[in-house]
Order: sequence, then structure tokens, then C-alpha cells
Amino acid sequence: MEISMGHTLIEKIVMKNTGKADVKPGAIVTVNVDRVMIHDIFIPFVVDKFHEMGFKKVWDADKVVLIYDHLVPTSAVEDVRHFKIGDAFVKEQGLKNFHRADGICHQLMPEMGYAKPGNIVFGTDSHTTTYGSVGCFSSGIGYTEMAAVLGTGEMWIKVPETIKVVINGELPEGVYAKDIILRLLGDLRSDGATYKALEFSGSTVDNMTVASRMTIANMAIEAGAKAALFAPDEKTAEFSGVNYDDVAWLKADADAEYCRVMEYDASTLVPVLACPSQVDNIHPVSELKGTKIDQVFIGSCTNGRLEDIKVAADILRGKKIADYMRLIVTPASRSIYEEASKAGYLKDLALAGAIITQPGCGLCCGRACGIMADGEKILATNNRNFLGRMGSSKVGIYLGSPASAARAALAGEIC
Repeated sequence: MEISMGHTLIEKIVMKNTGKADVKPGAIVTVNVDRVMIHDIFIPFVVDKFHEMGFKKVWDADKVVLIYDHLVPTSAVEDVRHFKIGDAFVKEQGLKNFHRADGICHQLMPEMGYAKPGNIVFGTDSHTTTYGSVGCFSSGIGYTEMAAVLGTGEMWIKVPETIKVVINGELPEGVYAKDIILRLLGDLRSDGATYKALEFSGSTVDNMTVASRMTIANMAIEAGAKAALFAPDEKTAEFSGVNYDDVAWLKADADAEYCRVMEYDASTLVPVLACPSQVDNIHPVSELKGTKIDQVFIGSCTNGRLEDIKVAADILRGKKIADYMRLIVTPASRSIYEEASKAGYLKDLALAGAIITQPGCGLCCGRACGIMADGEKILATNNRNFLGRMGSSKVGIYLGSPASAARAALAGEIC
């Protein structure tokens, strides 16, 4: 099919999926879903609604992925019910793609090749936007919508407008992808991209690893974005196990229309933190120097990848964390855990005083390992710092890069 000119990345994906020669923002279209992801928290609700709607079989068992990650290991008796319902649904539907404690859903979906360039994927979690890092239109939906997709294989969407984000130049030492997305959130604010797509480009983006792109795409939802997209390149093709020639069509046209264009000079960026208790409350690390920190968390679907763990290990190698500091490190998947172990990073972190946990969501969603009390402060690498997310509603949560987190663990304060 010949694709007409003048379209953004998300419009290209929708056109390819539907066979339409043209789509414009605001149009309502029905897309054919390439894959869906259901995580453990939502499994009972999806299954109940699926049966309530009268469906007997999912539309395509090979396109459904179940992942246990938020409730692993269980921290409440009720959690076991989710596993029992999920296991029964896997057997009932003959599902082949299920993961029990293999890692966080948003790491596994692109890592395992479930979400590939040009795909349309929906998941029962807002951070499903992560898969846009490999050029996939991915977005979070609720359990009622998911039940309907399971039965039909289709989903209606409104074609989003697109905000183009252009980042050029070389990042200064100590500035990472997390600093970029936090800076963008500070500029856009938490509602600045509501039901819009963010499209990233520029020389800085070209030089990024797929893992760094995942960090940025992951947090796009914090500005309300429907999707966050990076055009696939050779690095993407290698990561996703596809031939680049097969996905080379997935790039925005030079005359594509955007509702807004935001441009950044990478050399001017500095390390920043999201301060309590909103993700768009952004301040340079230099302004917060000396703020006492009780605990540090390095992990999550935002920053639990191998390069993140390496950054922390490089900073902490041969040193000890501050007195009374608690440092928790949670790799995003079992394979990352294994790679970090083979490379010696986990040993470096453990010798520095870190607690290494099993892959999973853990503290990010306020469950297993590391719940905090009134008046305490944490510097974490995950994606949300809302009141009560990591324990008491009187905990102060700062969000930053693995480098900022590791340095705080070493000093006992933001530095």
C-alpha cells in the first residue's frame, strides 16, 4: 500500500493498520489490535467483564500476554486470588504467553518481542506508552475496554494530535534520559499532552540507546500523552529482532503537521528532580543540594534496565552507602538481573550496602519491599511521586536518574 505524504508517526501506524490512505487528528477509527497485555492487578476484573459480555474465547490466544509483576511476591492475602483467576484463565483460553515473576510488564513486552515497530498494542496499565520506544503505538486502557478487545480483536480510537519534541546536541556528563523527560514534564506540565502523541527526534535521540528511549516513552503518560513515539532505526531493529528495511516506512514526513513543536539544545540540560508530590514539580539538583534522604530506590519500568544498574554500580563500586541509608535495587526483568549479575554490577551494589530484590514492580507501586513512614524522604528512579505511593501520605518522594539516586545513597543527601 502506498502511503500518502504529510503524516506523523502515529498517523502512519494507524494508516498501515487500517489500510486507509489518509487519517487526520480527531478522526474516529477502528484498529486491528496486534497484541494486548494484562497484568496481575487487573486480571480478575478483565476476566469477570469478559465473561459478563458473553465471550467464550479470546479472539487470538497468541496475541494475549498475561504478566504477574505488581503482586510478586504477594504482600497481602488477597493477592493470591489474582493468581488463581489468572492461572485458570490461561488454562481456559489456552494462552501461551504468560509470565510469572519474569519481570515488569513494560520491560518484558518489548524485550520479549511482543511489541514491535509498527504494532498497535494496548495494556491494562498507563505506562504502556513505553513501547513507543521501538516505534509501536501503545497505550493503556481500562478493564472494560480490554475485555472487549479480548473478544473482538478491535479497538476504536480517536487519532491524536502530535507534539514534536526535537533534541539536538550532546548531553553533558551526568545528564541522562531521565533528566530529559523530567525537564519536558516541567515544561509541558501534567496535562500538557492530554490525548496527544509525543514524537521524539533529533541528533540526541538518534544517539540514544533503546533503553534510554524506553525511559522517556515510559513517562510520557505523566503529561497525559496517549502515546510516545520514536522512529525505529538500526538499533531498534536489532533490539526487536526485525529487518530494518521492513520498518523503514515508519518515519514522519517532512511536511507532517504538528499541533506544537518543542526544541531543546541538549548541551544546556542539567540534572533535575521531580519534587514532592507532583511529577511536573521540576527543579535542578543543584537547588536541592543538602536535602536529607532516608532511602534510595533504583528500579521500575522507568529505570531498572542494565544501563541504569551499571550507572549506579560505577558510582558505588568500592564505596559504602551513607550511615542509616537504605538502598533498594530492583532489576526490571529476570534477564536484566542475570546480565547485571554476570557483569558484576549486583555484587558491586551489594558490597556497597544495597538490598537487591527480585524483578518486579515492588516499591514503585507501594507494595513489597521498602514501604516508608511519616516524615521520611526517598530519591527514586521510578515514574510517580504522588502522595501515599510508597507508604505514608507524609513521605516525600523525589524522582531522578540512577546517577542522582546513587550519589544520594552515597552521601545520605541530594548532592
